[in-house]
Amino acid sequence: MMMSLPPIAGLDADAVSHFVQSVLKEDLGLGGDVTTDLTIPADARLIATIQTREQIAVAGIDLAQVFFEALDPDVRVERLARDGDELQAGAPIMRVEGRARPMLSAERSALNTLQHLTGIATLTRSYANMIAGTSCILLDTRKTIPGLRAIEKYAARMGGAHNHRMRLDDGILIKDNHVAICGSIEAAVRAAKAGKSALPVQVEVDTIDQIEPALKAGADRLLFDNMSVEMLREGVALVAGRVPIEASGGVRLDTIRAIAETGVTYVSVGRITQSAPAADIGLDYTIAA
Repeated sequence: MMMSLPPIAGLDADAVSHFVQSVLKEDLGLGGDVTTDLTIPADARLIATIQTREQIAVAGIDLAQVFFEALDPDVRVERLARDGDELQAGAPIMRVEGRARPMLSAERSALNTLQHLTGIATLTRSYANMIAGTSCILLDTRKTIPGLRAIEKYAARMGGAHNHRMRLDDGILIKDNHVAICGSIEAAVRAAKAGKSALPVQVEVDTIDQIEPALKAGADRLLFDNMSVEMLREGVALVAGRVPIEASGGVRLDTIRAIAETGVTYVSVGRITQSAPAADIGLDYTIAA
C-alpha cells in the first residue's frame, strides 16, 4: 500500500499512485527483481546520487522520488534541484539512501521517468529560448505518448511552454476534415457556435482566402497551418489584431524565431513532446555504512 500522495507532475494523488504502481508492475512482473534478490544481502544499504551528464531543464524529480518510496517507505531522499531548474553537466539532482534491494529494483523506473520528462523539458526550453524577447507564446500539442499526456504536458510547462488542449473536450478546434464534412468554414463555425458552448471556437486555415470567411462566421481564434513566413506576415496584417493567431505545422528549432517575429500570438510545436530524446541522467551508488 502506497502512502497518501499529493498532486505531482500534473497528476492528482490517485493518478500518481496508479502510474507508479503500473510502471513498477511492468518492470517487476510477478516474480520481482530476481537478480537483486538472489545476489544482494537483505540488510545491505546503498547511497545513490542521481546527476545529469548534460545541460538540462529538469522535470520529474518528485515523480522519480515516489518510485523509491513505493518500494521502501523508509528510504531517505534529498532533492538537490527543483523541476524547471536549468542544470549544467555534472550537477546533482537527487540523493537517495536506503535498503539496497528496493533501491536497485526501483532504479530503472525512476530513471526512465526522469530522463523522459527531463528530455521534453530540455527540448522545450531550447524552443522557448529561441523566441525569447518576442511577444509570441510557445504551445505544446496533443502529440504525446498515449497514457502519458498529463506528465508530458507538465514537462513541457517546466521547459517554458504553455499547454494547448489537454483533451478533445476542453477546446473547439475546427480543422480541414470538419470543414470538408460540413461543406465550408462558415458552416462549420456556425454549427460550433450554435452549440452555445462556453469554449472559444478556433479555426484552422491554410490559405489567406480562408481568413475572412472564418472571421465573419465568428471564429474566436485562428490557427495558421503550414504557412510560409511570408504568408504568416500577410495573414497577421489581414487579421489586424481582431483575434489571436496560432502558427503551427512543421515548426523547427531553426525556423521558430522567424515565425514568432511575424507577429503571431502563439506558435505550437509537436516536436517538443513527440520527438524529445531522453536526457542523459545517470545514477551512481556507494555502499552505506
